[in-house]
Amino acid sequence: MDYIILSRNSIFEITKVTQLLDKTFKVKALGNLKLFLGLEIARTKDDIHVSQHKYALDVISDAGLLVVKPCSTLIIKGMKNIFNEGNPLEDITSYQRLIERLIYLTNKRPDISYVMQFFSQFMHAPTLEHHIATHRVLRYIKGAPEQGLFFPSHSNLQLKGFCDSEWATCPSTRRSTTGFCVFLDSSF
Repeated sequence: MDYIILSRNSIFEITKVTQLLDKTFKVKALGNLKLFLGLEIARTKDDIHVSQHKYALDVISDAGLLVVKPCSTLIIKGMKNIFNEGNPLEDITSYQRLIERLIYLTNKRPDISYVMQFFSQFMHAPTLEHHIATHRVLRYIKGAPEQGLFFPSHSNLQLKGFCDSEWATCPSTRRSTTGFCVFLDSSF
């Protein structure tokens, strides 16, 4: 099965496109979008909120951290020591699976993008310290699992972009890291 999302201000135009597609393919309209590939869409007349609330809670639950206390920061001071040799993980597949799931969560949680890019560098040989640090990310997410992206329905279409870079900050490779975000009007 293939899925498609049609979005337009006019229901007439959506109906017209749906009918056009239905002539070639068998199309079934499912109504207003609420859930799509783990994305939860909540819509009001004033805004649209897109999150991965259930997905975030599923990741936290699968890691066995539903009962732990949330934390307010992603990493702790002195985290650069994580580059040092540590105790190798016996089962690296659990670390790799967790990183993959958290990277998918960055679709609607840009606040964890940098740290997930950082931890993904260790997928080939993670240590126990890396695994513990990723559990801190889960505790951070647990503090606000419903956090996502907000898009106002009335916008003046002003595009804003921001970029930040750290030059040669990786202690082992001296590589640089960079990140960016783009906002359409007052979306956040």
